[in-house]
Amino acid sequence: MRQDTTVPASRLAKTPPDATPDAVPGAAPGDLGAGIAISGLEHSYGDLRTLDRLDLELAPGGVLGLVGPSGCGKSTLLELICGLQEPSVGSVAVGGAKAAAERLARCAFMPQRDLLLPWYSALDNAALAPRNQGEGKAAARRHAAALFERFGLGGFEASAPAELSGGMRQRVAFLRTLLAGKPVLALDEPFAALDAITRAEMQEWLAQTLAAEARTVVLVSHDVEEALYLCDRVAVLSARPGRIVTELTAPSPRASDRDAAVTDPEFVAARERALRALHEGSR
Repeated sequence: MRQDTTVPASRLAKTPPDATPDAVPGAAPGDLGAGIAISGLEHSYGDLRTLDRLDLELAPGGVLGLVGPSGCGKSTLLELICGLQEPSVGSVAVGGAKAAAERLARCAFMPQRDLLLPWYSALDNAALAPRNQGEGKAAARRHAAALFERFGLGGFEASAPAELSGGMRQRVAFLRTLLAGKPVLALDEPFAALDAITRAEMQEWLAQTLAAEARTVVLVSHDVEEALYLCDRVAVLSARPGRIVTELTAPSPRASDRDAAVTDPEFVAARERALRALHEGSR
């Protein structure tokens, strides 16, 4: 694996104030994403109840974080939103659509592992989403290549996944997710496998990227600080069966510099409230 692939923060998805961000193929200009409505949701695997009486709403363009103990149903909830499963009880609607196939059509799912194909270049991995939607290889590669520089990947289009650092692999995976052109992005602990320094860099990069891309986002994380930094709201779930213990609004405005944001007194206070809620919900 290359060790020289760290990209300066100045190149990570920053857009000059007077510039218009490049449009992502498949995303309608000005589209703020699709709202999400969850009502009376319960889910079980046989006799094992994983989620209990959930009610949540997320407006189009909102960014919601889900945090909670391991096994509380966070990833299951993400799969239910994306239409990969149907709830045992209650309803989930994405952009007003409740059927699983319709929810899936509105959501792009990014799992914990980057799942890059080792026999494809970074460019061809990023171009997989439009190709899967029927776009020709040349057009899909052209659309992906147009965003490589902005995503801090310029010059690595031909690199194999094994030649990229962990952070760069995650950027390729996120670009692939974004190029699906769906109004909802479902991110399941996208930085869990990264070391602490790279993870902090990627959080700052993702915050800048989400500011430039108008999408509805649901982020699953074990890291309260990460969720509060990246999201507008954070829902804290209890131990299984997962139920919402509390909802927190992230401090706003947040500094663009991550270190300044997470050391702000209001941010620290919100993090402490979230940690207390996690502790109480884990009992």
